[in-house]
Amino acid sequence: MSWDLIVMNLPPGIKSIAEIANNYKPRPLGTRSDIIAKISSIFPQTDFSDPSRGILIVPGCLIEFSMGSQHEVDHFAMHVRGVGKECPETVAHILAQLDMRALDTASESGLFGQDPDLRSKSFERWQSFRSHVHDLLGNEH
Repeated sequence: MSWDLIVMNLPPGIKSIAEIANNYKPRPLGTRSDIIAKISSIFPQTDFSDPSRGILIVPGCLIEFSMGSQHEVDHFAMHVRGVGKECPETVAHILAQLDMRALDTASESGLFGQDPDLRSKSFERWQSFRSHVHDLLGNEH
């Protein structure tokens, strides 16, 4: 089970997904090869042997980049797994270096937080949800 973020061009200045107009059409992020090159320059150990799916492993955290198969990328997913508090900070670092923003499925606003406290709370909310699901399924975590 992962903490899922969707990276896409979002309207500037919004503080919640509720502020995104229903007819909003995000601009493409760029070519898949350019995005892969940028991520690889930030974390050279990222494995993009399959260009549609990259894997980054750092202490306490694994991030899977679901890039898709299209040349032009309008969005991609970051599936984050781990228990380390460095997970949200690693994501924040990647997004800042890419100059991109993301939707956050565990955030109250629906957006990945620029504020360290907000992104930590979102990550903790996801961890709590993950633990609850594991308990319901009778799995150890």
